[in-house]
Amino acid sequence: MQSIPLGPAHRLAALQQMADEEFDVLIVGGGVVGAGAALDAASRGLSVALVEARDWAAGTSSRSSKLIHGGLRYLEQRDFGLVREALTERSLLLNRIAPHLVRPVPFLLPLRHRVWERAYIGAGVLLYDTMGGARALPRHRHLTKSAALRQGPGLNPDAMVGAIQYYDAQVDDARFTMALARTAAQHGAQVATRARVTGFLRDGGRVTGAVVHDLEGDRSIEIRARRVICATGVWTDDVRELANAPATVTVRASKGVHLVVPRDRIELKAGLIARTEKSVLFIIPWGRHWLIGTTDTAWDLDRNHPAASRADIEYLLEHVNAVLNVPLTPDDIEGVYVGLRPLVSGTADETAKLSREHIVTSPAPGLTFVTGGKFTTYRVMAKDAVDAAVADLGADVPASVTDQVTVLGAERFAALRNERRRLAQRSGLNPARVEHLLYRYGSCIHELLELIDADRTLAEPIAGASDYLRVEAVYAASHEGALHVEDVLNRRTRIAIEETDRGIEAACEVADLIAPILGWTPQTTHQEVERYLGQVQAEREAESRSDDSAADEARRAAPDLFDVVVG
Repeated sequence: MQSIPLGPAHRLAALQQMADEEFDVLIVGGGVVGAGAALDAASRGLSVALVEARDWAAGTSSRSSKLIHGGLRYLEQRDFGLVREALTERSLLLNRIAPHLVRPVPFLLPLRHRVWERAYIGAGVLLYDTMGGARALPRHRHLTKSAALRQGPGLNPDAMVGAIQYYDAQVDDARFTMALARTAAQHGAQVATRARVTGFLRDGGRVTGAVVHDLEGDRSIEIRARRVICATGVWTDDVRELANAPATVTVRASKGVHLVVPRDRIELKAGLIARTEKSVLFIIPWGRHWLIGTTDTAWDLDRNHPAASRADIEYLLEHVNAVLNVPLTPDDIEGVYVGLRPLVSGTADETAKLSREHIVTSPAPGLTFVTGGKFTTYRVMAKDAVDAAVADLGADVPASVTDQVTVLGAERFAALRNERRRLAQRSGLNPARVEHLLYRYGSCIHELLELIDADRTLAEPIAGASDYLRVEAVYAASHEGALHVEDVLNRRTRIAIEETDRGIEAACEVADLIAPILGWTPQTTHQEVERYLGQVQAEREAESRSDDSAADEARRAAPDLFDVVVG
C-alpha cells in the first residue's frame, strides 16, 4: 500500500481543510499520545484534526529511554494492574502493531546479595514473565557470577554476586510517534505540525474548537470541532489555563537525562538495569552506541528545551562507573538528551514517587485532557481519552480497534525481512543497509528504493553521519513531515545524539538535500544550518554549567524557530 506523503503540499491542504470543515474531534499535541488518539479516533470512523506546535514527538516522546516495557520496578510498588497493562501493550507492539520498529532486548539485573535478593527479585521477574502478554519474549534465567561476567566482561566483578537475565523491548520513540501520525493520516485524519493553539472557541460554556496559528505561514485559522482532546504532556496546565478551565489535576515535570557513548566503550552482550538511590540506572544497546540513563529530578524551567547540567552528567557517570571495570570519562560522551516526564501531582515530595498512571479529565464541556502515563501504554491512554471525549456525542461511535490496527510499515514486514538479500541485490545496496532501512521504514522501504532508482547519489551515506543514507533525509522532508534541519537530525534520524559532533558536519548536506523539497532559497538554507549550529553550541555550553538554573540560562541563548509556548 502506497503511503500518503506528508510533504509541504499535504500540510497546506490539511490546514485548509481544517479551516473549512467541522470535525468530530480536534486533538492538540503531536506526541505519542496525541498521535495515538488521532489514529484511535480516525480508525473508529470519526473525522479528525491533529495539530502540533513544533514537530511530531518534539517534546517528551523523542527523549525517553526508548524502552517498551512493563515497568519492572512498579512490581515492587505493587502496581500490578499497571504492569499487566503495559506488558499486554508490549506484546501487541512486538507482534502486531509495529514489529519493524519494536524489537526485543535482553537485560542483566545485577544482584548484590546472595540469597534473599535472588529470591525476592527472582519472584518479581517470574511474575513479570507470566503477566499479560509477557510470553512474547523468552523467560528470565538466573546467572551465577561467572555466567554474568561472561555476558558482561566489562562489568566490575565486585559490584555483583550474580545476576538475572530477562527481556524487554526497545523502540525509536520519535520515529514511532511520527509513524502513528502518518498512519492516522492514512485513515483520513488531517494532521499538521508547526500549528500552535493560541485560544479556544466556545459556544456558551462549551468548547467548540480552537484558534490555531500556522507558524510556517504566519496566519491564524479557526478549527471547529464537536470535541477537543488535549494531549499536551508537561504543557497540560498551560493549555488548561489558555482554555480558562478549572484545575482538576496538576502536572509536574520530572527531568530525565541520558548519555550516548560508543558501543566499544562498554563490553556487554546485553543491556543492564540497576537501582540508584534516586532513580534507575539503564545501560541500553542502541545500534553502535549505548544509552545511559536516567535522572529523575523536578524541573520547573524552560519546558521546550530542558537542559542537562554538568551535575546531571557527573551523576550518571558516577553511577555507571560503579558497575564498570573501565570507567567512562566525559570524553567518551557522544551525545546527551533530556526529556521531561509528565507526572500527575500528588503529595509525594520526590517526583520519582509520583504515579505514572494516566488520568483523563473533562474540565469543561467539549474539552478532554489526558496526561500522565508512559510511552508503552500510549494506546490505552489514547483509547481512554477518545472514549471519554465521544461518550455523549449522541451517535453510536464504534469501540476502539487500535489493538488490531498496524502502524504504517508493519504490513508484510516479516516477509520483507526474509527477502532482504533479494532487496539488496535489486537495489545494489549492502544487505546491512537494507536491514537498517527495514527496521526504520518497514514495508515503506520500497518508497525509498524508488527514490534511489531515480537518483543513485541518494544511496550514498550522509557526510558526517555514515549510518544514514542521503535518501533518508530526502524522504524525511517529502514523506515524513520534516520542515526543518533540526527535524531531520533530531527526530527522523538520531544523528544529533549519535555523532560526536552532534550533527554539525551533516547539517550542511541535509539542508542542501531537503531545500528543493521545502522550497528554500540559498539564504533560508544557510539560516537553517546556522540556527542548528547555534542550538548545538548552546546545548554544549549548558552541559558545562554547574546546576539547572545556569544550564537553562545557557540553553535559552540558542536561536529558536518560533516562540512556542503551548499546543
